[in-house]
Amino acid sequence: VSTALCLGGFGSMFWMWLAAFLGGGAAFVESTLAQVYKKRGEHSSYGGPAYYIESALHNRFVAIIFALALICTYGVGFNMLCAYNLQSTFSGFTFYNPASTPWVIGGVLAVLVGWCIFGGGRRIIKATSALVPLMGLIYVVVALIVVIMNIGLLPSVFDTIFTQAFDFEAIFGGFTGSCVMFGIKRGLFSNEAGVGSAPNAAAAADVSHPVKQGLVQMFSVFIDTMILCTATAFLCMSSGVAPTKELAGAPFVQASLDATLGSGAGVFLTISMLLFAFTTLLGNLYYVDNCLAYVNGKVPGKLFMTVYRTFAALVIFVGAGLSMDLLWNLADVLMGCMAIINLPVIVILGSQAMACLRDYESQRNEGKDPVFYAKDIGITDSLDYWQK
Repeated sequence: VSTALCLGGFGSMFWMWLAAFLGGGAAFVESTLAQVYKKRGEHSSYGGPAYYIESALHNRFVAIIFALALICTYGVGFNMLCAYNLQSTFSGFTFYNPASTPWVIGGVLAVLVGWCIFGGGRRIIKATSALVPLMGLIYVVVALIVVIMNIGLLPSVFDTIFTQAFDFEAIFGGFTGSCVMFGIKRGLFSNEAGVGSAPNAAAAADVSHPVKQGLVQMFSVFIDTMILCTATAFLCMSSGVAPTKELAGAPFVQASLDATLGSGAGVFLTISMLLFAFTTLLGNLYYVDNCLAYVNGKVPGKLFMTVYRTFAALVIFVGAGLSMDLLWNLADVLMGCMAIINLPVIVILGSQAMACLRDYESQRNEGKDPVFYAKDIGITDSLDYWQK
């Protein structure tokens, strides 16, 4: 969010809202499809775009291309960017040295993540997974406090957002680029709607009807963009801190917290980012594991996984020391490759998701807890689930 505000102007927030509004529908369709075509695993179900592309469109080649795109996006692009964003939160501390501190932080983070993905650190994973929702709630409360402290500026904040969103210069020039471009790109990066990543997690949910998980994913887009991202935007815009390219990213949020709540308030963001980044890195690698198993036809062997996990940890280390522009451009290109494949697919298969929704609503109107059977909506493909 803060990157979009610094580089695209305050009007980019409007385009993030629009991207979330449109993305909610995409998130519903892709997650519903992931549930319909999920596979039965040893301990739970699994699936994602690669699986519904092959099962519904009978095109394993395109499915493999998508899986490879996801592996590159989350295993390399997003994880390097995540490592950079985390180390950038330390830039305001006196001990920060641009030449060495990013590499030190990247090294520590790489070791911790490597330890966890090689089978250790289970207590760390459980602790951070439990703390992240709490930190997210605290973050929203802190942002709300900042907004209340500057409540008189709120009308001008909305005025600035809508004025810049439709201003000719901001739309086509922005600060260093279009507010439309930055708003949509950063909105998609935040909520991932339509990109094809969330369905990998959605397929693992145990529900009686695919639409239930589709609605959950659609609501998550609202929570992410309309609440968390908007809270960040209002926090920054009401602080009086001017957005600059040098502050793009977490430093802008830190400066806004310090300006409003006093020196040292930005430390809270650093602690939050430590938890968010750690769980994000592990979550990204879960997506990669899922796609590696798809491409290989089974879970890869021990030697391959050892090499891959070592590489994954090394990528995190390298990402912490690279430039922001390079990492954002790489992430945008890789995410675009995923979206170019997944979006046309969910348009083609959207009628199936809508048929699922009608079936769900019909049962709800009859006072039932909806239970799904594929043949009820005309799906005759061989499925691991949803058979009578």
